[in-house]
Amino acid sequence: MTARMRIVVLAAILVLAALGSVAYVWKAHNDRAKTLSAAPAVAAGGDLAAVSKQPRLIFRSTALGSEYGKVAMVPLADPGGPRTFTPTSCERVYASAADAICLSADRGLVTTYKSQILDSSWSPAHDLPLTGLPSRARLSPDGSLAATTTFVFGDSYANPGKFSTRTVVSRKDGSTVGDIEKFKLTVDRKVITAVDKNLWGVTFADNDNTFYATAASGGKTWLVKGSLSDKTVTAVRGDVECPSLSPDGTRIAFKKHGDLPSGKWRLAVYDLAAGTETLLAEQNSVDDQVEWLDNRTVLYGLPRTAENGAATSDIWRVPADGSGSPQVMVRDAWSPAVVR
Repeated sequence: MTARMRIVVLAAILVLAALGSVAYVWKAHNDRAKTLSAAPAVAAGGDLAAVSKQPRLIFRSTALGSEYGKVAMVPLADPGGPRTFTPTSCERVYASAADAICLSADRGLVTTYKSQILDSSWSPAHDLPLTGLPSRARLSPDGSLAATTTFVFGDSYANPGKFSTRTVVSRKDGSTVGDIEKFKLTVDRKVITAVDKNLWGVTFADNDNTFYATAASGGKTWLVKGSLSDKTVTAVRGDVECPSLSPDGTRIAFKKHGDLPSGKWRLAVYDLAAGTETLLAEQNSVDDQVEWLDNRTVLYGLPRTAENGAATSDIWRVPADGSGSPQVMVRDAWSPAVVR
C-alpha cells in the first residue's frame, strides 16, 4: 500500500469514527428526550413573583418530564405542594434572598459548563470563573460572595489524593477574591505544602470574610476555618467533608467517612464551641453538602431509582440533634437552598 493510500484509509477511518460519535450522542440525546417526554407531569403552579416573596425552598427539579433539570421553588409552608418553575436549568443551584448561583452544563459532542450569578428574574447577570467539572456552589448569607468547586482531575470525592479540585471565591460581579487552594493551610501548627492538597465545599459566615471548608492531603480530610483577608485556612478537626454552617453560626453539619467503605459517608453535626460531634439519624450514605432548614433541621439530597428505572433524587430532612428519623421533604428534587 502506497503512502498516499494509507493516508486516504486513515482519513476514512477518522471520518467514520467521528460520524459514529455524532450518531451515538444524537441517539443518547434522542433517547433521553423520549424518556422525559413520556414521563408524567409533576404538579406545578403558583406565580413566580408571589412565591419569591415568601420563605421558600429553591432546588433543581429531577422529576422526569419537560421541566427536568429546571430550577423550581416551593413555599416552606407547603414543601410538598405544587412547584413553581423558573426559566433556568442548572446542574446545581444555590440562592440568597437577592441572587442565585447556577452551575450548568451544555451537553453535546463536547460538554461545556458555566457558572453564573442569576438576578432576581433568574437571568444571567455575571459569569464566574469555572475550570473543570462542577461539584459544589455556595453564596454568602447576603449574596455578595460566591464559591464554586470543580474537579480539575477525577470526578469523585471517594478517594482523597486521586482527584484534584479548584475552589474559587468570587464577588457577585464576577471579580475573583481568591483561589483557596493557594491559601496557606496549617494543620496542627504545621504548614501543608504537599502537591496533593485540595480544598472544597465552602460555607460562609455572615461577616464576608470568614468561611469553613474541607481540606485534604495525604489521604486525610479536615474541617478548616478560613480568612479571605489573610488568605489562610487552619484545621479545626479531622474527618470532615462538605461542611455547612448553621444559621446561628454555632454548628457545622458535615459528612464523615469514619471506618466506612470507600465512597461512603455518615451525616454528623459538630458543635464549634463545645467541640462535640453528634451523628444524625440518617443511616444511608450521603454525598452532598447539606443545607440547614433552620437551627434544628438539616436538608440533603439522596439518589433514587424511579419506577421506570430512571435515576432521580429526593430532598430529605432530619433533626440536627441526632433524634427522630429521616423524612422526605420534596420528591424528585436536588440541590436545596432555603431562602427566608
